[in-house]
Amino acid sequence: MPRRGRHCRAMPDTAPTPAPFALRPHAPGDLGWLIGRHGAVYAQSFGWTIAFEALVARIAADFIERFDPTLEGCWIAERATPAGPQRLGAVCLVQARDDSTQAIEPGVGQLRLLLVEPAARGLGVGSALVAECQRFARQAGYRQMRLWTQSCLLDARRIYARAGWHLVDTEPHHSFGQDLLGERWELTL
Repeated sequence: MPRRGRHCRAMPDTAPTPAPFALRPHAPGDLGWLIGRHGAVYAQSFGWTIAFEALVARIAADFIERFDPTLEGCWIAERATPAGPQRLGAVCLVQARDDSTQAIEPGVGQLRLLLVEPAARGLGVGSALVAECQRFARQAGYRQMRLWTQSCLLDARRIYARAGWHLVDTEPHHSFGQDLLGERWELTL
């Protein structure tokens, strides 16, 4: 009779592997989803007030009203499920503008509104979205990219650093009901 346990191998993990995801351009309804999810995720994760959702809504409205498909884009990460496509995250690329005059800054793109659903973190969604944004920016002829984030968004900061971005400036501010440290990051293309 064979002895049990001594020479047994562990059974491979049979848990289903999450379905791969794909990136696609934005479609009707995606920016509304992006606004709502930003508001909900950041309120739950960081206690940010609805003022953050209002900011995201303004950014999304500007994106739609000014959209130039040759220089700007929004990408949605999604995976197929039996119930239909499931959005996992999104990012936008816009022409950078001067904060005070709103004049376009030629040759500079701005990464905006990166979001990865909490349940999708660790799947490479954020890195894929940032990489697609950078690929498109190079193709569109941008020479530089920039973004604004907060020091407490550690996962996003790691994605940016791994993708070659550099922190160039910080500024403390009180926004969204919190004392925050805003950060400006740049990438030379």
